[in-house]
Amino acid sequence: MTMISDAVISVLMEDMRQAGEAEILPRFLGVTADGIRTKTAPDDLVTDADIGAERRLSEAFSAHFPEALLVGEEAVSADPELLARLTNTDLAVIIDPVDGTWNFAHGVPLFGMIVAIVSGGETVAGLIHYPLTGDFLVARPGKGAWHVARNGRPTRLSVAAPGPVGEMHGFVPLHVFLPEEQGALAPRLRHFGRTTTWRCSAFEYRMVATGAMSFSLNAELKPWDHAAGVLIHREAGGYGALLNREPYRPGMSKGRLLLAPDLSSWEEIRAVLSTE
Repeated sequence: MTMISDAVISVLMEDMRQAGEAEILPRFLGVTADGIRTKTAPDDLVTDADIGAERRLSEAFSAHFPEALLVGEEAVSADPELLARLTNTDLAVIIDPVDGTWNFAHGVPLFGMIVAIVSGGETVAGLIHYPLTGDFLVARPGKGAWHVARNGRPTRLSVAAPGPVGEMHGFVPLHVFLPEEQGALAPRLRHFGRTTTWRCSAFEYRMVATGAMSFSLNAELKPWDHAAGVLIHREAGGYGALLNREPYRPGMSKGRLLLAPDLSSWEEIRAVLSTE
């Protein structure tokens, strides 16, 4: 397994910061119809910021990791075979240039940039950057999860304390589930204090890794959404697995991913949400 040093983390953070300042921030609130295109569905969008930021990050990461497979969200959109290669490569860099593109395109300030370094099928570094506020969430296995402020000040992250299910707040993107699952899930959500979705993995992972929200249930396992965030959540003390209890791996493409404060809470939440 490749170990990622402090110096490399600093370089990656600077690459992300520069890409955000050059390609994303100048286009926020200036997105026009000419700069927005759809992909697989009317609300599955790509903007010039996505394309420009991914290109800039890919160029930088190719220089740092010339042997690595680059798996960018937009590159996969053009060549889906890249995902199949992710499970069999020694080193990969997964890039989500603008996570929360729908929010970004409509002037909602809930978007971020996500990068994961994967070695031997496991995430060895996860970084989430928030261009508007200039801060990061960063984690490596065994080294904890950290919030790094714009000024560089680090603060260790901790997930929410376990508590009664009826008092928990969580993320459940009901609209992403299959119609038959929606019908079974919807009445179960009333057992929690609150459930919502923000259409942005970068911010949803921020909320569960900092303890602001207790849990999340995800219907899609796109690696650019989860490879970094699952590591950050785990290093912040949380527990996550697929609903069938299989451990999450970045190469997965199917399953329902549940994150919780600890194993006991995970089992309690699963018992409420599982439709098996």
